[in-house]
Amino acid sequence: MSAEGKLSPAEYLRRVGMGVANALGQTPAGPRKDPVASGEGHRQPPVNSPATKSSPPTDNSQRFSPERSAGQASAQGPRTSSPASAETPETSINALQADIRQLLKSNAQTVRPNIPLDPISSRETEAPPLSPASGDRKLNSLFERVENLLGPRKTAGENEYFPPEPTTLYETRLTEDEVERLILKFLLAKGSSTGRQVAGQLKLPFALIEPIVKGLKQDTLLAYRNTAEMGDYEYCITDVGRERARRFMEECTYFGAAPVSLRDYLHAMEAQSITRHYATEESLKTAFKDLLINPSLLERLGPAINSGRGMFLFGEPGNGKTSIAERITRCFGSTIWIPRALGIDGDVIRLFDPGMHDEVETPPQEQGLFNLTGIDQRWVRIVRPTIVAGGELTMDQLEVTQNQTTKICEAPLQLKSNCGTFVIDDFGRQRMPVTELLNRWIVPLEKRYDFLNLPSGKKIQVPFDQLIIFSTNLEPRDLVDGAFLRRIPYKIQVPDPTEAEFRGILQRLAPHLGFQYNEQAVSYLIQKHYFEVKRPFRSCQPRDLLLQVKNYCTYKNIPKQMTPEAFDFAVANYFSVM
Repeated sequence: MSAEGKLSPAEYLRRVGMGVANALGQTPAGPRKDPVASGEGHRQPPVNSPATKSSPPTDNSQRFSPERSAGQASAQGPRTSSPASAETPETSINALQADIRQLLKSNAQTVRPNIPLDPISSRETEAPPLSPASGDRKLNSLFERVENLLGPRKTAGENEYFPPEPTTLYETRLTEDEVERLILKFLLAKGSSTGRQVAGQLKLPFALIEPIVKGLKQDTLLAYRNTAEMGDYEYCITDVGRERARRFMEECTYFGAAPVSLRDYLHAMEAQSITRHYATEESLKTAFKDLLINPSLLERLGPAINSGRGMFLFGEPGNGKTSIAERITRCFGSTIWIPRALGIDGDVIRLFDPGMHDEVETPPQEQGLFNLTGIDQRWVRIVRPTIVAGGELTMDQLEVTQNQTTKICEAPLQLKSNCGTFVIDDFGRQRMPVTELLNRWIVPLEKRYDFLNLPSGKKIQVPFDQLIIFSTNLEPRDLVDGAFLRRIPYKIQVPDPTEAEFRGILQRLAPHLGFQYNEQAVSYLIQKHYFEVKRPFRSCQPRDLLLQVKNYCTYKNIPKQMTPEAFDFAVANYFSVM
């Protein structure tokens, strides 16, 4: 393995910067201190500290110590030492990244224009690539190597929101006591862990966790168990710390990602609200491209989606009301950021639900030590949620509930569906009375905010920012009164498919199930089993009948073919009690 492969990130990037400077025949602009030699790139223990006494220097520290690096690069000028520096490795890497690119910029023929800032994320909305001096092959090659090392700049597209990584404990809106509780409970369950593993568990930067963990060590709540790489230690909990952690466990057993404040959550929901997105004719066709849907129905759905308030989808069972509701969310954009958990006056409310939310995996190059994305890891990126609740819906699921054993609170369904779609399927057949649901939501549907009661007795106001879709087989007028119907401005009937649409669904589904479409067999099916018995078409029937035919062919050990005999068998089974 090369020597560069053993360097720390800050030292490696600093040397790349020195290489750029040597290639250009100049030194980096400005009287910058060396972040490694000054202690800003790495947290080096003092000479007489316990870390120095207990752990001998590794091969890397002998070869590439700050003192030797400073001596080798004496042409850069005198270097100062700042052991009390508060900068973190991540901060110094970002600073070096900016310095290297600034150095290249000063030698480029083109001048980078002023870049507007995104009003939501305060990030650059456009980052044109820098162009080194044309004709200089060495400089071009060096420029490409630096760009490949640093990676693309993190930019925010139009109206894109992402939570910035906190650099201080104040920016997390957490108290030191709250973080200490999470650390002690985690180590009580884990036994021992390094400081960076603790930071990974709490989803906080190591620079914020390190002083707190060392403070717990000084208070004899933790003890050193072993040394770890990169100036870290493996910590274990002491008897005093174990007793305190048990008391904390009795109050709440949660020790996952550090909770996000309600204030930051409200800001994120406002920035990602569905009211910021509008459905166009083209976007609606794209969202429903996998469904064969009547164009007139799309014309009615578009304005209802843009209202962002609510709609009734009613019609006969099997015509695709649930399928339509699930695809509407695609019109609001692809992904959003939500907190893993909310912290409100000591109550921890778990918001991210893997059973309901589809997490968007972070690319590997954005993880680990070289994570320069600047994203707060307490947040998770998910596909815009589509929460479906059917006949099992109860009033408890619409309120903050607390597990009496773990004391962890679970967010209600409407909070989990914010910035997405909440589908009440089979409306009118819930275990709870319809009037009880209507009374609970009549104000949120009008005001677009909701009030939730916490176990501590506090009442909080949260956004009610989702498209509510009531899907029902019943007539809406028979379910609710006029006051509630007024608050659901759109009532859209999903009609039965026409004969042409019925044939089109069969033709589209046949290849997916391993059949070759047979027009004569389909005409036989429609004439004998629909027209002659005056049976209405339903959108779900082509799929269900083809599945019956597939199973019939498998049982008979014959090729999968759409034949009149196979359709007779399928119809006899499917419509026997219908």
